[in-house]
Amino acid sequence: MKPPVLLAALLLLPASVASPGPSFQYSAAGAGQPYPARSTVPRQEWTTAASGVGARPSWQWPLAPRPPVLRGFDPPPKPWLSGHRGVDLDFAGGTQVVSPASGTVSFVGVVVDRPVITIDHGGGLRSSFEPVESTLKVGAAVAGGGVIGTVLPGHCPAAQCLHWGVREGENYVNPLQFVLDLRPSILLPLSGPP
Repeated sequence: MKPPVLLAALLLLPASVASPGPSFQYSAAGAGQPYPARSTVPRQEWTTAASGVGARPSWQWPLAPRPPVLRGFDPPPKPWLSGHRGVDLDFAGGTQVVSPASGTVSFVGVVVDRPVITIDHGGGLRSSFEPVESTLKVGAAVAGGGVIGTVLPGHCPAAQCLHWGVREGENYVNPLQFVLDLRPSILLPLSGPP
């Protein structure tokens, strides 16, 4: 294979095949424009090999219709520092929240002063939503798209919003990676005749 063709073929491979290495999550701000989140991974090692950085077809938005993102994922550089470990989604009052994927309710209760519900999706993935009022009990099975509660006002001071966080194991990851394709676009060079 000639070098430009080889380069083009390599760039078209999925990131998990083309570039092994540590994961790198992308954030979406405002209108869904991806930008890199803060990371301690050296720039030359950034990849999009995180589990499902391309949207997962089995996941869906927790609100319908697709809500605007008021605040994107902005994790802190160290776990104990402040940051935004999820996304804030705009909603109209009294909106029902649905489970983005099937799972089991692992927590329903009040954290500090807000009602929270957490769904364990298996494989180490858990979604948490606040402020959400729910009648479900711990251990209840939920289908993807099944109603899990109603959003209450109180999370965003200037607007009404739902906070959606996703943990993979003990790490917070960008929830938008499960419903949007956040992989960066790659521009390929124009090549002359072979």
